[in-house]
Amino acid sequence: MNIEIENEDNMKLFGEKLGKLLCGGEIIELIGDVGAGKTTLVKGIAVGLGVNEYVQSPSFTINRIYDGRDDIKLSHYDFYRLENAGIMGNELKEAVDDNKTVVIVEWAGAVSEVLPTDRLSVNMISPTENSRKLSINSGGLISNKLMERL
Repeated sequence: MNIEIENEDNMKLFGEKLGKLLCGGEIIELIGDVGAGKTTLVKGIAVGLGVNEYVQSPSFTINRIYDGRDDIKLSHYDFYRLENAGIMGNELKEAVDDNKTVVIVEWAGAVSEVLPTDRLSVNMISPTENSRKLSINSGGLISNKLMERL
């Protein structure tokens, strides 16, 4: 599935739409250069999940966890600064195995062996300063159903 996003507000709206579809147990991989809009998308997803906290990039903390509706947790990882997962791989594995947690991973190369193939992969390309092209792929039953509902 390919989607064109005109600006930051529309990226957040798309994220909110996606977030409203999530019920826990979903894995989302975000792929894109620095500044592609990954955290902006996560902010929208958080709104759709009913998160009432300010969502920040986990670039320096590696992970941020937020409470959402229906006891769903949003666990947002950013492995940009890591060559391998180390102990964070164990934490990520626990989150991936929790069916009440939505896991979003940026820069997943360091943790590819931990992530299941059943995940929604969102590749972001920046053709202009404000617009984005999203290429969305699914890798299994859960992510296929999610993509169908988008």
